[in-house]
Amino acid sequence: QVQLVESGGGLVQAGGSLTLSCTASGRTFSGPVLGWFRQPPGKDREFVAHIQLPSGVPFYSDSVKGRFTISTDKAKNTLYLQMNSLKPEDTAVYYCAADVVLGQVVAGSWGQGTQVTVSS
Repeated sequence: QVQLVESGGGLVQAGGSLTLSCTASGRTFSGPVLGWFRQPPGKDREFVAHIQLPSGVPFYSDSVKGRFTISTDKAKNTLYLQMNSLKPEDTAVYYCAADVVLGQVVAGSWGQGTQVTVSS
């Protein structure tokens, strides 16, 4: 099983940007599906984006499409989430995941989460 560690969360003003990183250890990120999820305060965990390997094809939730970009760096064994034009409703704990089950909030491995807070 792969171990995942997120970093890059923090406090940002609305309209700002953050980049989250997720570094894997234990085995390489070989796929097939890696993803980002988030859990807003008082709500259930929800899908944000995933990327299929080795093709690199991304998919986004409607709420982040056009603002967020998911990518990987194979050499660094790291998954990224570039977040632009942040909104207060993006405030959540963000989790990276490996071996994601498409269409479900289910994965083989989860990171510990990193807090993102967007102030208005």
